[in-house]
Amino acid sequence: MLVQNLLVSSGMVLGTVCLHFFGLAALIAVLRAEFAQRWRAGSALERGATLLLTVFGLVLLQSVEIWAYAFLYMALGEIRDLETALYYSAACFTTVGFGDVQISPDRRLIGAIEAANGFLLIGWSGAFLVSVTAKMGLLEARLIREQAEPEADDRNLP
Repeated sequence: MLVQNLLVSSGMVLGTVCLHFFGLAALIAVLRAEFAQRWRAGSALERGATLLLTVFGLVLLQSVEIWAYAFLYMALGEIRDLETALYYSAACFTTVGFGDVQISPDRRLIGAIEAANGFLLIGWSGAFLVSVTAKMGLLEARLIREQAEPEADDRNLP
């Protein structure tokens, strides 16, 4: 059973990491689209919309990963109803682990590996969000500098 659980868990880790990678790549493509570039360079409201788009994209991505584990628990016969499977998966993925829902001792290694996987993927998402926010800050600093430079040039005119 140990080898089977490790194989199943490894497959899920591989699948969710690839899903996360391609999901972030898709989110980068959306953020590089023309409308998103205008938002990032626009008003505070438009920059805020860019951050909201990023956050909602990350939440969607992690939700899909949680659902994938929930379906795994159901397919293995560990949890019978979808709501409980989602609840258990979200508790494992976010490393909260309330403990009120448990799977059989034969399969609990899968839940533990989901927790480690979720911890890493949530951290990756956090780093991505920080990166997007930092780039927007650099863009804002550049815009402020560009707006200040013409004024400086005007003062140097005879």
